[in-house]
Amino acid sequence: MANTLTLPPDLAAKVQAHVDSGAAADAVEVVRAGLVALEAAEAAKLEALRAKLGKAIADPSPSSTSAEVFARIEAVLA
Repeated sequence: MANTLTLPPDLAAKVQAHVDSGAAADAVEVVRAGLVALEAAEAAKLEALRAKLGKAIADPSPSSTSAEVFARIEAVLA
């Protein structure tokens, strides 16, 4: 199934520059590489978020109430 993608001139020029430099065989390869990079970046962000969440859940220190948190924030801002 073929799709047509119209890029703004600045992006089209970047794609063409990659093809012209030999970094990619054609525009499809450039777009494919871009999508792979985007998916990898999104996966890395999700993994970092999961790691932070896991660390927070495993933290044995007692939780703070919202009133305590806001009191500390107000003290810092005062």
